[in-house]
Amino acid sequence: MTEREVIQAIVTGNYSNPFSFLGMHQIPQGVIVRVFLPGVQNVTVVKKEEGTPFPLQKVHEEGFFQRVLEGESCFPYLLKIQKDGKEYTIPDPYSFSPFLTDFDLHLFNEGTHHYAYTKLGAHCITMEGVEGVHFAVWAPNAERVSVVGDFNNWDGRVHGMRPLANSGVWEIFIPGIGENTLYKFEIKTKTGQLLLKSDPYGFFFEMRPKTASIVRKLDGFPWGDDAWMEKRKNTNLLKSPVSIYEVHLGSFRRGINNSFLNYRELAHLLVEYVVEMGYTHIELLPIAEHPFDGSWGYHVTGYFAPTSRFGSPQDFMYFVDHCHRHDIGVILDWVIAHFPKDAHGLGRFDGTGLYEHVDPRKGEHPHWGSYIFNYGRHEVQSFLLSNAFFWLKEYHIDALRVDAVASMLYLDYGRNEGEWIPNIYGGRENLEAVDFLKKLNERLYTSFPGIATIAEESTAWPGVTLPPYLGGLGFLFKWNMGWMNDFLLYMSKDPIYRKYHHNNLTFALMYAFSENFILPLSHDEVVHGKKSMIEKMPGDWWQKFAQLRLAYAVMFGYPGKKLLFMGNDFGQWREWNHDQELDWFLLDYPTHSGLKRFVQDLNHLYRREKPLFECDYSWKGFEWIDCHDAENSTISFLRKAENPDDFLVFVANFTPVVRFNYRLGVPKPGHYREVLNSDAEIYGGSNVGNWGLVHTQEEPSHGRPYTLSLTLPPLGCLILKWEGIG
Repeated sequence: MTEREVIQAIVTGNYSNPFSFLGMHQIPQGVIVRVFLPGVQNVTVVKKEEGTPFPLQKVHEEGFFQRVLEGESCFPYLLKIQKDGKEYTIPDPYSFSPFLTDFDLHLFNEGTHHYAYTKLGAHCITMEGVEGVHFAVWAPNAERVSVVGDFNNWDGRVHGMRPLANSGVWEIFIPGIGENTLYKFEIKTKTGQLLLKSDPYGFFFEMRPKTASIVRKLDGFPWGDDAWMEKRKNTNLLKSPVSIYEVHLGSFRRGINNSFLNYRELAHLLVEYVVEMGYTHIELLPIAEHPFDGSWGYHVTGYFAPTSRFGSPQDFMYFVDHCHRHDIGVILDWVIAHFPKDAHGLGRFDGTGLYEHVDPRKGEHPHWGSYIFNYGRHEVQSFLLSNAFFWLKEYHIDALRVDAVASMLYLDYGRNEGEWIPNIYGGRENLEAVDFLKKLNERLYTSFPGIATIAEESTAWPGVTLPPYLGGLGFLFKWNMGWMNDFLLYMSKDPIYRKYHHNNLTFALMYAFSENFILPLSHDEVVHGKKSMIEKMPGDWWQKFAQLRLAYAVMFGYPGKKLLFMGNDFGQWREWNHDQELDWFLLDYPTHSGLKRFVQDLNHLYRREKPLFECDYSWKGFEWIDCHDAENSTISFLRKAENPDDFLVFVANFTPVVRFNYRLGVPKPGHYREVLNSDAEIYGGSNVGNWGLVHTQEEPSHGRPYTLSLTLPPLGCLILKWEGIG
């Protein structure tokens, strides 16, 4: 192209690499300086050290200036400009050298950069003594990429970026701007289309429905959770109590006129409640930036930004810090199975399938209307790996619960025959996703001792919680969706029919130790017409509450860590609605407050008694007493600690019939204290029980040498602890 053609291309926004033309360049006669500043009347180049001025000639009416400085070599300079009757002295963005190193680009391109967010995105830095913001973005198939914002009137011609070698990364340092600057990337595609994209690595975003990214520093927060972080490194979660309170921040509590509360306000309200109730962890439904409230956060457009609905990044740091200061762990729901098609998001980022597969048979979820990540692409791996590292390092998150893992593992997930492409071996396994998950887990556990990754995986994929070196995916925990479905199906039956469905109650123990399970009664079970937990229970008002207490008692007795969604623990009557807070007024009623107290006591018992958590993932910790009493719809079992003398007896009656003189075989003689009775009057029950203490009889039963003769409450569960002979 001739010089005139290049100038015209820059002025019209059609030049791919303005750094090769704008700024100061050495030529045989000396140096040439070219500047494009729309709306500027005059431009003068000034030597930094000497202050020598060199007025430039305006060669295009749109604001293109240039001049040949004969006999000069390249020198540090500033631009003195006149605009709207005012004079400014500014650095020239096109006078700065590249910031990103070949090593960073190499790591990013090979899919091994764990901290790509420290290089890509927007960062306040100082270059050559000048403060400003460095921008970098991956858009390998773009014709041109520019940064736009208020600082350049959203004009994509002004701050065109530099393409770096063959990396696909574009960068520019813009002096004179800083934190809280609004920006986007304007991308011109090979077909001439102009796209306006939010920053994939942006740390903060405008409040929806606006979508601009916001420059934000993340350093300098006064963390006070050193004791928690140190303790976490040495905690074996498999042998520890883990009771999770699953929360949607937007509907836990609301403010005046149904407004959102700030992360800091939520921290105090949540932690006070969670500590009182005895939970060990809070699990947050996705809080990464998302445009649509009705997605509950599962359609993410800002993977590196806590949503601005509840405040700033520092406000969310305060939330996590406050939880840790009160010994509460924080789990994030992390959505890497898919992402939405919103125009400002990752989809077709540079006009091509960049983060996703182009072919809809691999790249789109037909049910969710979203794109699927291309897990085999190295730069996508760097993006996702870095995002996991980001939340764990910058926000001190304790665990990531990976949503919809099954949809990642199977190429035919949600598809009919002919709507998917087999892998290279003709199978339906997504080998690229499998390899990525293994890599993810290996690197997270190596870098962050004591953290956890949790798979929401709804199939029988083998070895989800086995380490990769044994052929597994490497997660620490897996949600037990099979138990959840069977258990809720059983509990929804009228007690008179339960004896015909006894297998739904006991089958989960056939595979209970095949994975490290979490037993979830989550948000998914109380929406879309599935009814609330209390409404799922059959019978009248009293029976519903009795059965929900019974269900929770058995859940806490079964092997596996525990998870309850907010509202489940006090009997929220209506289905969960993300647009309004929970019905806290229900706690004014004794049945609801009784249920809350029962869950509170259950949590504290769980945390206090080693038999309930110490051997969660081995038959060493669980033993049936009687799993065959279908006729009476009754089950009984032992939970055992490492110490063989430390055990609990559970017996649960799933009918409304009081069972007198119910005989139960136990391993040791002596006293058995009733440590919890779900039918106690303080919980809203009928107070049927055993006066707090039962003594064994020297008669064999259920293959054991001693017998307890119990009174089983209606629709109730007893938990008894052996206290010795004396």
